Amino acid sequence: MIRTVTASGRRLTQQDIARMAGVSQTTVSLVLNGRAEGEVRISPETRERVLQVIRETGYVADPAARRLAERRNRIYGVFTYEAVFPAESADFYHPFLVGIEECAEEAGCDLLLFTSAKVERGERRRIFSAESRIRLADGCVLLGRTIDREDLSRLLSEGIPFVSVGRRDDAGGPVPFVGADYPPAVRALVERAAALGHRRMAYVGAGAGAESYADRLRGFTEGVAATGVEGLQLATADRLFGSGASVVFAEELADGAAIAEAARSRGLDVPRDLSIVALGAPTRPVSTDIDFAGFRIPRREMGRRAVELLTRVLERGGTPQELLACELVEGSTLAPVREGR
Repeated sequence: MIRTVTASGRRLTQQDIARMAGVSQTTVSLVLNGRAEGEVRISPETRERVLQVIRETGYVADPAARRLAERRNRIYGVFTYEAVFPAESADFYHPFLVGIEECAEEAGCDLLLFTSAKVERGERRRIFSAESRIRLADGCVLLGRTIDREDLSRLLSEGIPFVSVGRRDDAGGPVPFVGADYPPAVRALVERAAALGHRRMAYVGAGAGAESYADRLRGFTEGVAATGVEGLQLATADRLFGSGASVVFAEELADGAAIAEAARSRGLDVPRDLSIVALGAPTRPVSTDIDFAGFRIPRREMGRRAVELLTRVLERGGTPQELLACELVEGSTLAPVREGR
């Protein structure tokens, strides 16, 4: 029979559980926290006896007392620089959030989504403001294509634990992150295109601003140098047609879809006349059923790993930085160069 209070109506305590199990309060505390302390070792039989009493009584540890003992709330914050729930961004952010939630659940932590931050400078949220609640959480996972360097610098200088989803440049010090390893994936795609006979390649995109864009362009540049082909970087696709490029690497999938449409309007066949490689998942609305060659970003794994690294930072400190490999996608838009090109 489950009972969460004593016969007198008082809430059960660890002392009550210890008395019922015939052990010390310290033993109950160690079992509840799932750890050993010093030279203390708990036998499986003793541990099971304590757990059995907990199950029978329905005992739940006092969260306030537990926070004091651990100096943690067991709450992880999630701060997003862009809205993650509107339909147009849901497809991109959803896998990150799934991974974050899965790992937080496994760690026995709650998630707090920070939504009160005001939009400043006309376009983006900022972590720090008069109403900032960032310190309510033990630490924070940051999500956003770009993250304000002033925010990163202040997080570092004030010793607020956090991990960024996405590689970040230093901001007055190393930034803890888990990111996608874009350069090797893009290099591999350039090498694949070169092996198919493409000798003039174009990269369409800014290749700057967000670190992820710079990493994609770096992979393209390194791939071009390694294969000895000619590479062009175009900020937009305006000058693509007439450039002589037989394959284009689109920084954004939406750009790839627009280029495919523009090519077909000119009577060009994709990929026979123009091959297209899309470098990642859509970050802005795009309606297309084209099976682009490219790579998959390990978004779910990045979300999970961000929570694991945040736990490590909280327990041991440090500034972990990890890059996860992207999976190449064969697709149907990269083909051998047409004879005569």
